[in-house]
Amino acid sequence: MKRIYLDHNATTPMRPEVLGLWRELAESDLGNPSSLHQSGRRARHRIDEARERVAGALGVDEDCVVFTSGGTESNNLALLGAFQGHRAGSALVTTTVEHSSVQNTATALEQSGVYVTQVTVDAAGRLDLEQLTGALGTPNLKLVSIQAANNEIGVIHPIGIARDLLANLRPEERPLLHTDAVQALGRMEFSLHDWGVDLASFSVHKVGGPVGTGVLIQRNSKKLPPLFHGGGQEFGLRPGTESTAAISAAALAVELAVREREQYAAHTRKLSQELWLQLEQELPGIQLIGPSISDGDRLPNTLNVIIPGSDGKVLVTALDLCGLEVSAGSACASGALEPSHVLLAMGLDEDKARAGLRISLGRSTTAEDCKHAVEILVRNAEQFRAT
Repeated sequence: MKRIYLDHNATTPMRPEVLGLWRELAESDLGNPSSLHQSGRRARHRIDEARERVAGALGVDEDCVVFTSGGTESNNLALLGAFQGHRAGSALVTTTVEHSSVQNTATALEQSGVYVTQVTVDAAGRLDLEQLTGALGTPNLKLVSIQAANNEIGVIHPIGIARDLLANLRPEERPLLHTDAVQALGRMEFSLHDWGVDLASFSVHKVGGPVGTGVLIQRNSKKLPPLFHGGGQEFGLRPGTESTAAISAAALAVELAVREREQYAAHTRKLSQELWLQLEQELPGIQLIGPSISDGDRLPNTLNVIIPGSDGKVLVTALDLCGLEVSAGSACASGALEPSHVLLAMGLDEDKARAGLRISLGRSTTAEDCKHAVEILVRNAEQFRAT
């Protein structure tokens, strides 16, 4: 049975050229990058080269690039680091639809004395800008953290508007601006400089890189303090021996994702729009969550739909048995029984928030894949109706 993989927001298979570089370096005799002998110096050169390539792709200076284990660690370093040493009485502004690595970190900060404001969204998942404006006047505000693009429904958030609002504050009152840009990389046009962010988090396995690699960008001259201590690796922020092969492969994946963004967006947008039109035609009553399919505030590759009478996690299992791999909400929460916090934040009731089905396309997705996906979805939806 041919399997159809439409869960690229969870992870994307390693690109062949990235896998080839990773394998070449993993099988070589590179040493510890902190060692002074020849094999150590060769490893250090590879990491320095990778940092230069990521910096060039993202339009930042090399000393802004910190390699991490992924988006979750990058988000934790940003949020916890911003409040290191002065939590009680400080304030954080974030949103109700952030990834769990931001939401749960915000909860931990709140429990330690940080005042947390979560900006709400409307029925399409768009931020309440009036509420955001008011929240940015919170006393002793240290950090604003807003996701660039939502991992479950694909809505794109206006980071530039947050930048403009913060520009009205006096310099001594201006908090750091952080964005979880994991789903943005390679899928939408952006400039970290134009966004005006101080901190940005990325996860490389979302763009064909190796699992276990990520990037935290620090554009502010005031660097974050480390959360754990050891050697001086990654400017002291993330001590520990670096994985030379993984970091080098990650840099190549980032470069390729940025270079091929327009091609990727055009390819996945065309397929996702055709997929939705077919589903809408074949499944009366199906609901598209988030902005309309042609809205510019939607990631080109992401659909979140509700099929009447279905439960998302039950349906995911049934579809998997038929060879179609999709997800119910975020991969980090897919094993949970709770309804999606994103769909709840958009005003859906618990039954509908459990029924959300995320379909996310990638560069390897074909029109034939989408055609078979529709057939499998229709067949399973009819079985749900019959029970």
